[in-house]
Amino acid sequence: MLARGSRAKRVLEIGTSNGYSTIWLADSVAPAGGRVISIDRSAEKQKMARENLAKAGLLDRVELHCGDAAEIVAALPGPFDFVFFDADRIDAHKQLGLLLPKLAQTAFLLADNALSHPGELAAYLTMITGLENIEHALIPVGKGLSVALSDTR
Repeated sequence: MLARGSRAKRVLEIGTSNGYSTIWLADSVAPAGGRVISIDRSAEKQKMARENLAKAGLLDRVELHCGDAAEIVAALPGPFDFVFFDADRIDAHKQLGLLLPKLAQTAFLLADNALSHPGELAAYLTMITGLENIEHALIPVGKGLSVALSDTR
């Protein structure tokens, strides 16, 4: 809902896994002409994601990157108007730091597992709630979703 409702066009997903969330994101942003860049460190998972995206007819909407998320994020050009953290919870704050200058004027930042793994996401949650121009909420859905809206307009 957030990806579609925000009319996101440039989405970054950190943690592709088998492509389940990637499919939802790609389908949500397709009507607005959006694309998803998705990163995972596992070549095996990326292979599964590629196959699942092809079956869903959405592979042309997704750019898959395999490797270390921080290294890939550092090299990616912005701006991103929607970011979904669903991988390395312990280093998510480092990835967030790399992404801040690459965000669009208005951007959503979501992190999964915020209630099931609060200790692992502690540095990220502390960082995101301490930033200026950020509205943040923890949504008790699934394993907990951290939802932040960055607005620097």
